[in-house]
Amino acid sequence: MAGLPKAELHVHHVGSASPRIVAELAARHPDSPVPKDPAELERYFTFRDFAHFIEVYLSVVDLIRDAEDIRLLTYEVARDMARQNIRYAELTVTPHSSVARGIPDLAFMEAIEDARKAAERELGVVLRWCFDTPSELGLPAAAETVRMACELRPEGLVSFGLGGPEIGWPRPPFKPYFDRAIAAGLHSVPHAGETTGPQTVWDALTELRAERIGHGTSAARDPRLLAHLAEHGIPLEVCPTSNVATRAVPSLAEHPLPQLVAAGVTVTVNSDDPPMFGTDLNTEYAHAARLLGLDAAGVAELAKNAVRVSFLDAAGKARLTAEIDGYLAAWPG
Repeated sequence: MAGLPKAELHVHHVGSASPRIVAELAARHPDSPVPKDPAELERYFTFRDFAHFIEVYLSVVDLIRDAEDIRLLTYEVARDMARQNIRYAELTVTPHSSVARGIPDLAFMEAIEDARKAAERELGVVLRWCFDTPSELGLPAAAETVRMACELRPEGLVSFGLGGPEIGWPRPPFKPYFDRAIAAGLHSVPHAGETTGPQTVWDALTELRAERIGHGTSAARDPRLLAHLAEHGIPLEVCPTSNVATRAVPSLAEHPLPQLVAAGVTVTVNSDDPPMFGTDLNTEYAHAARLLGLDAAGVAELAKNAVRVSFLDAAGKARLTAEIDGYLAAWPG
């Protein structure tokens, strides 16, 4: 699993900041409550519930205050991905959070694009962007996010998402913003069914025209929804450790991943906000392998799932799939 070439489809930009980078940013901004000592971050990143996770997450977002911070963070996230043999990633970026804190929108775009090109050139990691609107900031944030996505569209942008809390923030009111993004050629990838029930997933499908669902674990409670996801080939971006850390799932042993796979639903394995949850993509593959009883070929097939349902171009998919097959063929087992 450590050496396996991989793609990751559900991983957040700020949420991927390593303890070293978070501590460095916190030291630059001493008015922040975020610990300046990397050793203290493990305690700080222990969450009582999903609402507390959002509170802590936003305190880290507040450390990103200029374009230099954005560029540094983005490149260092790619460096951590390269160490895990992640070849391709769709990084969920929330530009509204940074722009609202005073970073000019064009400077934000230039910073992520400069880091993206450097990461591909220097680290061999291909990055693409999902512009995510934070639900807790309501429809004005969605309007601003889709404006930036459509009018300033950076070269690496492929999709439009919706994150943040689900409770109290239903999916249907966000429909006009997804309609505009889809009309502009972006893919729809909202979070749904993580901390709420299956109806949120249905709403993401019918109202937001979701092509993939972020999390979607509550779908396991609705046989009709499982059948729909399987029949229409709509993948779920599953993040096991994240679901346990935010108390969306009681424990890894009780994670519904086996039920989803048994129902024929396509799943990909992802790390979500890895340093915050004390994990990485290799660890998430290990959890999935145990939950699903996979051998080396099964793990490789899981990796190919992510490539197949990614928004990478056809030639890129063929290259990465061939690299996974080659790695499996050379595996001593």
